[in-house]
Amino acid sequence: MAATTATVADVCVAAKEASRRLARLDSAVRDAALLAMAEALESRVDEILEANARDVHAARETGTGPALIDRLALTPDRVAGIAADVRRIAALEDPVGEVIEGRRLPNGLDVRKVSVPLGVVAVVYEARPNVTIDCTALCLKSGNAIVLRGSSIAEHSNAVLAAIASEAAEMAGVAPGAIGLVAGGGRDELRELATQVGQVDVIIPRGGEGLKAALAEHATVPVLYAASGNCHVFVDATADIDRATAIAINAKVQRPSVCNAAETLLVHSAVADEFLPRALSELRERGVELRVDERTRAAAGALGPSLIAATESDWATEFLALVLAVKVVDSVEEAIDHVERYGSGHSEAILTSSTHAARAFTDGVDAACVYVNASTRFTDGGEFGLGAEIGNSTQRLHARGPIGLRELCTYKYVVEGTGQVRP
Repeated sequence: MAATTATVADVCVAAKEASRRLARLDSAVRDAALLAMAEALESRVDEILEANARDVHAARETGTGPALIDRLALTPDRVAGIAADVRRIAALEDPVGEVIEGRRLPNGLDVRKVSVPLGVVAVVYEARPNVTIDCTALCLKSGNAIVLRGSSIAEHSNAVLAAIASEAAEMAGVAPGAIGLVAGGGRDELRELATQVGQVDVIIPRGGEGLKAALAEHATVPVLYAASGNCHVFVDATADIDRATAIAINAKVQRPSVCNAAETLLVHSAVADEFLPRALSELRERGVELRVDERTRAAAGALGPSLIAATESDWATEFLALVLAVKVVDSVEEAIDHVERYGSGHSEAILTSSTHAARAFTDGVDAACVYVNASTRFTDGGEFGLGAEIGNSTQRLHARGPIGLRELCTYKYVVEGTGQVRP
């Protein structure tokens, strides 16, 4: 069972032992484990929804906001989607053992760079119970054991999901301990997990800045940060107005509570008078609260007097809600400067018909994902063909962007000779 009363150290030790066996496990067994997990999720959906309903009820009783409730809540369709993601991951090419490159040296030695699992991956996450399964599937497929540490707000959901995954995987031949869940110890538990050097190989946090700060303060285990998303959409002077309107609305409204939703809309002054009255009206009709600079207010037409004045903090805020900051700029360079000052390096988009402007934006913006004429909402492992993701990294080492199977691997050099000795 994944949910136990074992200590953090016990769970990590068991995961480390299981990881050694997982790394040697045939890919067919790991795939069978994932397929068994997907089937178990579907057959036990009522049990999952009952546990999730307890978490949602408790969250509402404590005044949790609608954005967090949306991320917490499961439905039959969402559970079916999680199961479908597991099957997609199972169908992906196995990265373990892949020869990244190889060559023969002048002395006759054959050198191969081979992909291998990281070992034990600890994932610390908030609110979203689907992460329990997404991360577990990705780790098992890539030959890694996983230690899950979810938020107390999703305690019942995470416990039942981890138990279902663990039972199904073990029945398929995965070693006990490969899926571990720790919960209930608050920050002390987090600090203990973050210092399991030798047992945990990397920690990946998915959550707010407070969680990241806590890990940065205490972690002695390497941390791969899955970033927050203060994402921007820039409507350039040459943008197609119809297409730009549709993309801006999608980036904000399609699912505002997630990290790849747009938080700021930047509009070139050359198209502000044409674009803003229409776009802002349509955003308002969809329930979006608009916080704008004075130039946006002036260009917004009849809507202008009712708009909220943006503050300095609005430009730097990840709202995760139906709130959008809007600003008029005079050039691509000014848009890039704004993104570089306030963005989190997650996902940024330019809407333009100019190849020069597109090139300037993609070259000038330092982010994990940069889009030309597409919504930022596509930054997702599933949308990128990775099956799912553990998170979206804005770091440069060792992974950037959606963290999928290959990002959960490192490599080793395998060298074969015929008796060579170094002179």
